Amino acid sequence: MKPVRPKCAIYARVSTRERQETLNQLAQLREFCQRQNWLVVSEYIDHQTGSVPARAEFQKMLQHASQRKFDVLLFWGLDRLTREGTLATLQYLERLTSYQVGYKSFTEPYLDSCGTFKDVVISLLATMAKQERIRMGERVRAGIAQARRAGKRLGRPPLRVLKPKDVAEIRKERARTKAPFRTLATKYQISVFTAHRLCGKRVESAP
Repeated sequence: MKPVRPKCAIYARVSTRERQETLNQLAQLREFCQRQNWLVVSEYIDHQTGSVPARAEFQKMLQHASQRKFDVLLFWGLDRLTREGTLATLQYLERLTSYQVGYKSFTEPYLDSCGTFKDVVISLLATMAKQERIRMGERVRAGIAQARRAGKRLGRPPLRVLKPKDVAEIRKERARTKAPFRTLATKYQISVFTAHRLCGKRVESAP
């Protein structure tokens, strides 16, 4: 009885500037699969930047991985898989692992889910991702502090304090135009609840 050949999927990104280079890389990836006795069942090739997650072939690859349509994912290098940052990279690798799908970088021997350094690499990526989250939080807090120093108001704009003449105007407009309460709320900077109340409508509680 012949041993079952592992099913392999290849992921690649192609840019117009590096088209020939990418084709050469694909040829080497296919040859590598042959040497490993892996059966190539799918090739996913995107033609856009790796800095965005909404890549059609990339998303299809993840979907097929979740369905266990292949056993291992082979890619040229980590920067060809994604350029979304360390945190996103770690999450993608963990997703593949959760699907019981292995992964291997052709040019980075240490990045191999079946290799000796797997746990070390994942631990390092997790540490880098944690630092990335900390830096993102620091940038957000710094931006908020700068906005406050500049006198900018944060969050939702405050609701308007109505005077008797404002109430009369809202009621007249509602009676004249039958405008939706949400439209009145937006125009007069009040809540939809207040628009209902001022115009004499009972507000039904949400189920």
